[in-house]
Order: sequence, then C-alpha cells, then structure tokens
Amino acid sequence: MNNLYLKQAIRGLKFNPSRTILTTLGIMIGIGTVILVLSAGEGFKSYINSQIEINGSNVVFVEVSVPRSTKQRSNSSGNETANSSANNAIPITTLKMRDVEDIKNIPNVKNAYGASMGQQPVSYKNVSKNAFIFGASSSRFDVDKGIVTQGRGYTTQEDKALAQVAVLGNKIAKDLFEDQDPLGKLIRVGNYNFEVIGVYAMRGGFDGSDDQIFIPITTLQKKIQGIDYLIYSVVELEDNSKADATSLDIADVLRRNHYISDPIRDDFKVTTQEETLNIFSTVLKGITFLLIAIASISLLVGGVGVMNIMYVIVTERVGEIGLKKALGARNHDILYEFLIESIILTVIGGVIGILGGSFFAFLVSKIAQSFGLTWKFIVPLWGVILSVSVSAIIGIVFGVFPARNAAKLNPIEALNKE
Repeated sequence: MNNLYLKQAIRGLKFNPSRTILTTLGIMIGIGTVILVLSAGEGFKSYINSQIEINGSNVVFVEVSVPRSTKQRSNSSGNETANSSANNAIPITTLKMRDVEDIKNIPNVKNAYGASMGQQPVSYKNVSKNAFIFGASSSRFDVDKGIVTQGRGYTTQEDKALAQVAVLGNKIAKDLFEDQDPLGKLIRVGNYNFEVIGVYAMRGGFDGSDDQIFIPITTLQKKIQGIDYLIYSVVELEDNSKADATSLDIADVLRRNHYISDPIRDDFKVTTQEETLNIFSTVLKGITFLLIAIASISLLVGGVGVMNIMYVIVTERVGEIGLKKALGARNHDILYEFLIESIILTVIGGVIGILGGSFFAFLVSKIAQSFGLTWKFIVPLWGVILSVSVSAIIGIVFGVFPARNAAKLNPIEALNKE
C-alpha cells in the first residue's frame, strides 16, 4: 500500500510539472542559501587557520594601545564621538626594542621581533606606486612562517648597520619588475635607494602582505620615519599551552619598563592567537546566524507556498478524491497520498537547493582563490543532513493541513462538486 501512496503522489506531481517547479522554488532558495552560508563559513575558517599557520600558531601579539584611564577621562568630558577620534590619534611611543629584548628573556619565549610600518612612494625605472613599508628586526624571518622563495632575508648585522636592503612581497615584486629577476636591483623608497635581496612567496590574505616591502626596523626608524619606537611586537612561544601565563609575564615586563603600577594605565595590549581566533569565530557565528535567519524566512515563505498549492491541488482533485473514497479508500489513504506528495515536493526542493548552494559555494571558493586566498571548498555533511531534514519537516508541517482537508471530504459531496 505504501508503494501505491508513492505512485499516486508522483502521478499528481507529474500532472503539472511547471507548477511543481514553482512550488519548490522557495524551498530551493532557502536551502541553497543555508548551504552557501555554511560552506562559506567553513571556507572562511580555513582561510583564518591558514593565516594563523603563516604567522605561527604559537605566537603572542603585543600592540601599543591608548591607556584605559586616558579614554575614561576623555569620554567623561562630554563628546564621546569626538573624543574617540582623539583617542585614536594619540601616539603611543613607549614600546621600544629594549622591551622586545627583555621579552626574549622570559622563560617560555623562544623568539620575538619588533615592527613598525609606514607608507612611502616606491619606484623602479618608470614604474611607481605607493606602498606600505614594513620594518621589522631580523628575527622576523625566524618567527614568521612566510617563505622567501628568491634570495634571502636581511641579517642582524644589516639591521644594526641601517642597511638599505629590502625583501619584497610577491605582488609588488611583479608590479615593479613584471617578469624580470628583481634580485640585486635598486628600487627607490622615499628618498633612498634599496637593494632587493629577497622576494616572498605568495601568501594570500586581507593583510596586504603580498603588496608590502620589508626592510630592517632600524633603517625604517632612523632613515625614513625619524622615530625610535615600535607599533607592535610578535612573540614566539616554546610551549603554546602556557600562552596565557606567558602573556601575564610579558605584561609584567612591559609595566616594569614603562613604569606602570596600575593596569588601567597600560599603554599596550597583549593578545594570544587563541584570543584572536575566538574573536573571528564570534564574528563569524553572528554573521552566519543572521544569514541563516534570513534564509529561514525564505523557507517559511516556501512552506506557506507549498501549503497554498496543496490546497489548490486538493480543490482541483475533489472528484478524484470522491471517486477513490467511493471505491473504498479510507481517510488515512487520502491523507497519506497528499502528505507524501507534499513531502516529495519539499525534499526535491531541498535536494536541488543543496546542489545549487554547493555550486555557488564552489564558485565563491574559486573567486577567493583567484585573489590568492587559501579558501577551501567545504560543504559540511551535517549541513546537508540538516537541510534534507528541514525540507521533510516543512513538507509534513505545511502539507498536513491540506491533506487532512482532503481526507475529510465526503465522497458524495466531492462527486457532486465534480
């Protein structure tokens, strides 16, 4: 009897294929959007993980930061918006290379480097552009996981000697030199000539490192920026499981060096990779929830559409229902037939939505990869199972009412209406 219900439901769907397709459209769009959102979320996670691997999974970031006490005083003065801008403009000049050297003496610290950056006009022959100049101590090449595919990184001796040498990001190397070998050639950075001694492999990412020029930190400070302070430092750990404890040790060193007795006056911020990843995960979960909520509205609209069409189908087949009941079909036979028809409609829409969503997710991954991002195409299995289950549930919930109406029809009245 179950096969008979299925055959009758399929026959009903074949009767008007264009209406069947239009009925499932809302379900297709909703499920497709859910799959696209979940897949894009997994792709974004893969990108974030790849960036963490490049920077090193066992690192801690030390950044300059406006003390909370300064922010509180500014905000209490009246105009919070204006004062927020003022806070952002306050230069913090207390982070120095001495701090980095002291941080290296902390037991769980394996290595560390200090960094600063600025923007300068860069040119080679007739090609010129504005670029970010990234200054870092030579320890960067030990801590950073990026690969110098051509040439080499600069040395500690070159850093101390204020050498005018540069390692280029992959993109800017191509912009300046196209297919030429850049090694040994001189580029103009601001008012100085720099010898290109290395080129990084393509890294990919939103940080723009592929379009940056890397030079010794002392060269950047003394010759280009005229400063003696850092913007941030990257600290490599021996044991990442002790990251929180080491962060506290780093904070203690910096407070001692900066003569800070109250943490509210801290002019720095120490962040572990885990904290950074948690921030990204929280943002991603919020965005994913919002998009799925929007997709759920589409699913709800699709479910209402299925219910309306099923009511229409019941009305069109009143005579058929009356005839079947006159020939001995019971109420539950009619109920099952129309309910299965509704479930088939929504499951078909769900399957097509999964395929469509996966296709668009694949396109998103390819577009991201074309921009040099490490973006994997992943469709989570639990998402597929969830989508099919939701489709079936929608079919049952929104199909049961018209199916019950069909089952309750009086056979004589149904035949008279026909």
